[in-house]
Amino acid sequence: MVKINVSGCDSFVKEEQYKQYVDKALAAWDTLMSEQGAGNDFLGWKTLPEGVSEEELSGIEEICKAWAAKGIDLVITVGIGGSYLGARCAIEALSHNFAKQLKRKAGDAPDVVFAGNTLSEEYTSELMDLAKERNTACVVISKSGTTTEPAVAFRIVKQYLEETYGREEAAERIVAVTDAKRGALKTLSTQEGYKTFIVPDNVGGRFSVLTPVGLLPIALAGFDIRAMLKGAADQKSEMYSKSEANSAVQYAAMRNLLHSEYGKSTEILLCYNPKLTYLAEWWKQLYGESEGKDGKGIFPASVTNTADLHSMGQFIQEGSRIMFETVVSIDKSAREVIIGEDPQNLDQLNFLAGKNVEHCNKMAQLGTKLAHIDGGVPQMEISVEKIDEYNLGSIFYFFEFACGVSAYTLGVNPFNQPGVEAYKKNMFALLHKPGYEEQTAAILKRIGE
Repeated sequence: MVKINVSGCDSFVKEEQYKQYVDKALAAWDTLMSEQGAGNDFLGWKTLPEGVSEEELSGIEEICKAWAAKGIDLVITVGIGGSYLGARCAIEALSHNFAKQLKRKAGDAPDVVFAGNTLSEEYTSELMDLAKERNTACVVISKSGTTTEPAVAFRIVKQYLEETYGREEAAERIVAVTDAKRGALKTLSTQEGYKTFIVPDNVGGRFSVLTPVGLLPIALAGFDIRAMLKGAADQKSEMYSKSEANSAVQYAAMRNLLHSEYGKSTEILLCYNPKLTYLAEWWKQLYGESEGKDGKGIFPASVTNTADLHSMGQFIQEGSRIMFETVVSIDKSAREVIIGEDPQNLDQLNFLAGKNVEHCNKMAQLGTKLAHIDGGVPQMEISVEKIDEYNLGSIFYFFEFACGVSAYTLGVNPFNQPGVEAYKKNMFALLHKPGYEEQTAAILKRIGE
């Protein structure tokens, strides 16, 4: 379960102002819970912890077993944005840091890698180098099947699987997560006989990690999705309690207060474990796409300490005072390494002998908190007991629910993304997509070609 500590902001804000923003956040909580606010047709994520059916979970587990029986050791997951970030976040967090360097053992879950999130030719060609060395399958995630980046990647992967294994066997090595009734990918899945899972109509991509969009790749990587859903369900129970002690209400209230009254335009999500780097990437999409509209929003950024204390640390400590920090803190490390004593003590570290590395990490975290507060950077802390499936489920649900409350507090629709289409129209015109001839001519004239 997620805990929150906002005391690192006490010296920056007035108590009566914070209470006012708690009241605003509680009003936003009412809007979210009543399902009468803007974007209310995209609230299916609220009930996902218990809304994922046993049929879906069993279907996911059957795919894991069937592909294990085929000896598949590489799964290419094709998707972009919310169609891959949640799964990648969970897999990175739960995996051994050096899983790719360790020798594979019999019975290991397949490696899950990602495609369709870039148009880099080098990345795509190197991905196919890997596919040719391994026993490969593919999960393709797209509601429409026509989003350019994943559609390009899937065309290439599909062609490789059919040429390598034959069309019939390739169909058994491809699973689609897509719309229930319509779209190019749904049509192709029906034609080719792909096993399919549904992207719910009432769940936007950035809120979809607890649907098969996220659950299937996470399960294929060998992790317990039922425990993840349990963590989300337990977190949901707290989120559904209307109270000033509700952690989502506190988070939404403080971040909006710092932004609106104190000019803090940037929020840095900060962690002290590299396993959580992709949690920050998932969070940045969730909050950036949900709040960044109508000329409003808090810019989401991230750092991973202690590494970034030696790069971004100077700016955070003494640069423009535009930011506040939210630290994701882990109470217990899953491993222990004790620092030994050295007779020469040339590095002058014998004062640490007998202590574990995580103790040093915690003291670095505390020391940084005090330094940054002294330097004018307010800090909140989000904490869970440890990194496992249960606690990741709690974190996912906490941030999703808090995002809805925070965006309504800010006064925007959390569930649309009208600005995302702008680059696509230009890209299609420059690629000479049929139907874009007029835009193509206008852009070429604009750039002088």
